[in-house]
Amino acid sequence: MGRYRTPQQSGSKYITAAGAARLRAELEELWRRERPQVTAAVAAAAAQGDRSENAEYTYGKRRLREIDRRVRFLRARLDGMVIVDKPPSDRQRVFFGARVTLDTDDGQRLQYRIVGPDEFDAASDYISMDAPLAKILLGRRVHDEVCLTLAAGTQRYSIAAVDYPDTAG
Repeated sequence: MGRYRTPQQSGSKYITAAGAARLRAELEELWRRERPQVTAAVAAAAAQGDRSENAEYTYGKRRLREIDRRVRFLRARLDGMVIVDKPPSDRQRVFFGARVTLDTDDGQRLQYRIVGPDEFDAASDYISMDAPLAKILLGRRVHDEVCLTLAAGTQRYSIAAVDYPDTAG
């Protein structure tokens, strides 16, 4: 197997204002605080002499590459983002930023917030708008029924409520 990796398809370009602020804070933290500290540590390790057996130097350079890679990713990602900070005009339909309450066939009540792919791990009830469940929910109305077919089986959901809580976060 060669080194070539097929490029990953980037996720949707939508993000909540709170998600964008979180990414900007991470970028600022990496660029203004962590990178200068690691750079100083690498310079100090390099001044000790033989770099081939200097673990501090080797691991410091590796960490610098990781930081630079993440900084490049965050800058590119933030440049193309569309920040959604206002709810849609039709609040009875499911759109980006909606908190959707679902009823399952077995009587469970589930609640999810549909967010961008860069922020779905911020909370356990956040799902990416690129997820299969979110894709079938987008554009639906309260009391609509949807059916999600996965390898494990088919699950039916009924949309019990759609809410747009503080779309900015």
